Amino acid sequence: MNVLNVHDKTILHHASNNETYKKGILYSLNHRVRRFEFDYDKLVINAVVRGSEDYDVSIYFDDSGDINEYECTCPTYYSYYGACKHIVAVMKTAQSELLKFKYGNPRKQNKNTFEDVFTFFEGLLDENPRQEVQLEITYEFNRDYFNSHTSTLELRLGIGKLYIVKDMKEFLSHIYTNTPLEFGKNFTFDPAQHTFSEGDQKIIDILMEIYENEKLLEQRFRYTYQATSGVFTGKKVLLSTPYLLRVFDALKNKNFYAKVLNNGEKLMSIANEDLPLDFSLFRRSDKVLLHLKSYRSLVPLTEKGVYFYYNDRIYHPSEKQQKYYIPFISKLLDSKTDSLPFSAAQTERFVSEVLPHIRKLGNVSMDKEIEDKLVKEELVSKIYFDKYKEGICAVINFHYGESVLNPFSGQNYINDPDKIVVRDMESERNIIGIFEAAEFIVDKNTIYLVDENKLFEFLTNDLPRLQELSEVYYSDAFKNITVKFPPRFSGGIRLNQDSNMLEFSFDYGDIDGSELEHIFSSIIEKRKFYRLKDGSFLPLDLPELKSMSNLVEQLDIKGKDLSKKVIELPKYRAMYIDSLLREANMNGIERSLDFKYMVQNIKEPGDMDFEIPDKLKNVLRDYQKVGYKWFKTLAFYGLSGILADDMGLGKTLEVISFILSEKDNATAPSLVVAPTSLVYNWQEEVKKFAPELKVLVISGSVSERHEKFENIGNADIVVTSYPLLRRDIDLYKDIKFQYCFLDEAQHIKNPNTLNAKTAKQINSGMNFALTGTPIENSITELWSIFDFVMPGYLLSHAKFIKKFESPIMKYSDQNALNELGRHIRPFILRRLKKDVLKDLPEKIETKMICEMTPEQKKIYLAYLKKAKSEVAIELQTHGFERSHIKILSILTRLRQICCHPSLFIENYNGESGKMQLLEEIMTDAIDSGHRILLFSQFTSMLEIIKRFLDQKGIEYFYLDGSTKSEDRVEMVKAFNQGTGKLFLISLKAGGTGLNLTGADTVIHFDPWWNPAVEDQASDRAHRIGQKNVVHVMKLITQGTIEDKIFELQQKKKEMIDSVIQPGETLLSKMSESEIRELFEL
Repeated sequence: MNVLNVHDKTILHHASNNETYKKGILYSLNHRVRRFEFDYDKLVINAVVRGSEDYDVSIYFDDSGDINEYECTCPTYYSYYGACKHIVAVMKTAQSELLKFKYGNPRKQNKNTFEDVFTFFEGLLDENPRQEVQLEITYEFNRDYFNSHTSTLELRLGIGKLYIVKDMKEFLSHIYTNTPLEFGKNFTFDPAQHTFSEGDQKIIDILMEIYENEKLLEQRFRYTYQATSGVFTGKKVLLSTPYLLRVFDALKNKNFYAKVLNNGEKLMSIANEDLPLDFSLFRRSDKVLLHLKSYRSLVPLTEKGVYFYYNDRIYHPSEKQQKYYIPFISKLLDSKTDSLPFSAAQTERFVSEVLPHIRKLGNVSMDKEIEDKLVKEELVSKIYFDKYKEGICAVINFHYGESVLNPFSGQNYINDPDKIVVRDMESERNIIGIFEAAEFIVDKNTIYLVDENKLFEFLTNDLPRLQELSEVYYSDAFKNITVKFPPRFSGGIRLNQDSNMLEFSFDYGDIDGSELEHIFSSIIEKRKFYRLKDGSFLPLDLPELKSMSNLVEQLDIKGKDLSKKVIELPKYRAMYIDSLLREANMNGIERSLDFKYMVQNIKEPGDMDFEIPDKLKNVLRDYQKVGYKWFKTLAFYGLSGILADDMGLGKTLEVISFILSEKDNATAPSLVVAPTSLVYNWQEEVKKFAPELKVLVISGSVSERHEKFENIGNADIVVTSYPLLRRDIDLYKDIKFQYCFLDEAQHIKNPNTLNAKTAKQINSGMNFALTGTPIENSITELWSIFDFVMPGYLLSHAKFIKKFESPIMKYSDQNALNELGRHIRPFILRRLKKDVLKDLPEKIETKMICEMTPEQKKIYLAYLKKAKSEVAIELQTHGFERSHIKILSILTRLRQICCHPSLFIENYNGESGKMQLLEEIMTDAIDSGHRILLFSQFTSMLEIIKRFLDQKGIEYFYLDGSTKSEDRVEMVKAFNQGTGKLFLISLKAGGTGLNLTGADTVIHFDPWWNPAVEDQASDRAHRIGQKNVVHVMKLITQGTIEDKIFELQQKKKEMIDSVIQPGETLLSKMSESEIRELFEL
């Protein structure tokens, strides 16, 4: 039969040390373990152990009956490793309670339930009941030769007849060792057979604690301690104050004997009530004396007035009486006299300050002579303020009837032999305390305050309080030294149609405009007030004043302009001004109707009545129509902005729509600057959506570009790249453009680069920026783009850093961030795909055009010339039907050159136009938070891309035909759970069987012969489980075999969908004439 393992060796093993083990065993034998319970189901013992207070103990057992874990709520348990004495006590108690118990859940047993329960209680049934021993306590209080107090305790115990404990230490040692002690032939005390009442056990526990502590000290200092220790002396035990307090607490419901000084032994109890003290106040000669009756009978038994012996009782007064006792009664007793004398000067203060507290201690009687002289008059305080130099001065008078006292005159009392004035000291102190806290300087009968900061605090916070406590009088000169609260700002903001500027005017009550600059500077310096010319104080924590200061600072209004009646500001400040006026609730600044219309129209451009070009009405999605109207609204008001839509939402189309709508009124062409890889994409998009717009791409050699400049006047849109803009900037400077658009405007994010510097030299009516990532690393990037869009709008770069960048980036200043947001928000339009899902198809397909690099183009044209000759000979020699394989091989070579010449030519160190476009797209997409699937049919091309990703530190997965199936599963799972930014897949390996809904962007680096294979690959992301719109991009090299194949695919799309079967290609369905057209034969 399994039993719980609580053997003595086990208990000793778990105990923190041998001494703890002994103490715990003693606790168990002395029945300190209460409320012992065993949980059948959880195999846990819960018990309460009585120590200096009750502690909860829990012991947990495993299925084998061994101790698994334990815990106790005592402080020692958390300080030392192992079981404390309380846990040891419960373990020892468990031996007698549970040793024979067959643990398990009795409810789940059928046959032996009765036997198990009987086994559990067997130990208890066999145990003999213990006899209760009577305990009598004698407390003794004495003073030694040095007048030090000593408190001792003596015991008598027995059953019926009581025996004196002649050796206290020996008695306690027998309890400790659980061994009998003989008191006489008729009584032997046996700790194993005897017990005490609950109240008496508390006394025994305290004495045992004293004994155990002494025993530890003896063991530690065995050679020196016994000779000096006086805790145990025969039948007495000496009680220190902490132990005495605990003994008195244990005796609060028990009668005991006490001997206090020479008063003899008397039976008494603890009285939990205030001392019945009686005082008398009388005059003797020129003194007034306070006398404590029964002075000799009052004996403090403990420090701090907790317990007293008085009139044959021990008192435990309330905390209130203890509080008032300490400063006074102790002094009275220490003076060794029953009376305290006061002089005439002290008497007034005594009756005003001390006597009220004495009355709280007990009864006070006074002789008639004193009582007749006591006068109770109401305090009337009068304070007189005047101007003193740049500060103030004051005189204070306290009036009690006809008596007057100036507290700062050096006179501390009212010198009147015929009366004793009972003053209102609390009210006097409250008034004097205000002046002292304000740090007034005393000079004779007057007090002064000159320091401006202290004066402002006094006028703002203290003077109103004084007006509640006293009568206050002001001189005429003082009345100017006040805290001024002007009326609200008034003025207006309007749009001047003639000057095309905002006109802003305001005033602030009777405060001179010339002072406003200094007022606003003081607010920036975080000062609390500004001292006006007339000497009054203007508090600077007024919300409206702070808002106006902030407005002036943010608008960079110069100090000299503040005194003008009208301040002119650029129109682009309208949105910020309106936002701040509304937030600050500054209704005193009136906004003109034109101003309100402009603000509303810029906020809600979709509500503006701008006609969309007819041919694009059914092309633009709803959100794109809003973008189009946003351009139109800003242009209508002569403003500019940043279109920061997510990648793939059609920023290019919105710009084309806008330029088309402006065509008839345009006086100059519009300029588009784009990354080299996107220049021809713009040309393609314009041809597709607005062929009536004349596009001029400035590219090629220097002479070719110069020749094209001659035709700029005939173009509607001029497109060039950032590198070519840098080279040709001197030519662009002299040309006036209607509008300028920077595509992928993050190319000018660094204001110190040539890209940024040259772009800002373009001469155009209005500038716009297009970017999906207006901020990538720092907010200086945002400043640089805005410096192109609206120069000066975000101040100079140095001021921008000081006002916004440093506070935001270094100190996470939320106010600076909010202010910046208030400035830029009206001029940035940003929509994410998730915001416009209802307007989008599930899959967006985009053709991305790129141009070959010059070196790449030379190689391509050379090989194309050779390919044409080879195809012509092949067709002539073997005929069309037998030439498919040869033609496919030649086409593959051309397509490899389009991707990257190094796929075909060893040691090629040049660049690839398509790779440049891919780098641009990938960087933009990843920075915007998109995740990409990238397909190529050439694994060698994927290797080149991998090298680029490794160089940039971009995390990716790679999968081709050699990847093991189990590795595929793990990679797909990890990618869909958010690991990695990009997944590189060979087209053949990734065409089927993969679910990669973790991506929302698909890039086909090179077109495949069979579009169905491309669609299958795209559908790795665009399938059930995809929550985002999937953007599919096909990269096509302009003017190459790729371009022609793509056009042929679009022409034959229906045929391809219905005729080309899996495993077939477009080439297998092309006619000989189409092949000849492909090679221009």
